[in-house]
Amino acid sequence: MAERRTQADRRAATRAALIAAARELFAKRGYEAVGTAEIVAAAGVTRGALYHHFESKRGLFKAVFEAVEAELIESFPLEKLVGADPYGALRTGITEFLEISLDPELQQITVLDGPAVLGWAEWHELQQRYGLGLIQAGVAAAVEAGQIRRLPVEELSNALLGALVEAALYVSRSEDPAAGSERMIAVLEAMLEGLQPAP
Repeated sequence: MAERRTQADRRAATRAALIAAARELFAKRGYEAVGTAEIVAAAGVTRGALYHHFESKRGLFKAVFEAVEAELIESFPLEKLVGADPYGALRTGITEFLEISLDPELQQITVLDGPAVLGWAEWHELQQRYGLGLIQAGVAAAVEAGQIRRLPVEELSNALLGALVEAALYVSRSEDPAAGSERMIAVLEAMLEGLQPAP
């Protein structure tokens, strides 16, 4: 039993080392500029180990992408979105999301390389898997609290997710990302204000 646990620990450590090495290299230079030989050297493992854990370089990139997305979602605690002021939490979340999107690693892996490497359909599915549930929880709480008009929660949440993803793409391509983010936050906040019930 101890031997099995040791083997499982070794496998987990190898997988983690590959993801960490690939993440750093992809973030610095982009997916296309990084070769598998460089990744395994940085991880301190063999090429065989890479293909034992991942079917391809693309498969490794997907694991890196999911790790980054999971960390991003952890930045937005669910209890805040469904707390006493869900509308305020949604509004704050927009600003925080775009500020985080200015991070070069996040931009390179999730915004620039993500759709190019994974293809739009899989990239979009992963965006929904990691972000949609969080947005739906916040929207449902804001609707229930009377802070947002009684619109269909699923449809509204998808629309907001799409707006956030497009906003992050816009900011990443701006000549001045900080200024682009500031303008985009104003637009998204105005959109959110438009969802409030009439006084």
